[in-house]
Amino acid sequence: MSEAPSARRSSGELEAQVLVALWAADHPLTPQDVQAALGTGLARTTVATILARLHEKGTVERTRAGRAYAYVPTVQDPAGLAARRMRTELERGSDRSTVLARFVSDLSDEDERMLRDLLGDRASGPSGAPVPSDAPGAPEASDAPGVRGTSGPAPAERPRTEGGPR
Repeated sequence: MSEAPSARRSSGELEAQVLVALWAADHPLTPQDVQAALGTGLARTTVATILARLHEKGTVERTRAGRAYAYVPTVQDPAGLAARRMRTELERGSDRSTVLARFVSDLSDEDERMLRDLLGDRASGPSGAPVPSDAPGAPEASDAPGVRGTSGPAPAERPRTEGGPR
């Protein structure tokens, strides 16, 4: 009796495996190097295609290495990759304020507190002094629906969005 063919992996899964191999390396890898590091039986051309797609997305950089390219990741870890994806999605929207408001309104109370703590850290400069509100990168209070400023309702009072995760 023969075994059923394995389910086809998503391109995202293959990209993640390739990135893991690149993160583990201490030098740029060619498609052949990545193929060997993966040890999954993927064809070199498949690995080269995945690397080319990652390059198009800006997730890896490449330099010539003989007749091939050698690749290095432009993000340090999975958290950096997730942050880049979030920023890319934000940049696609024409109304950033609404996109951010909807994102925040769907956060759990714990994640919202964590985000506020992280943003609070940005409100102070390296010396601990407050950053002027007109300084580049300074946090801004938002009047967007679903986004509370310092005078808005507490997390427990926030209206829940219909069908949104909590």
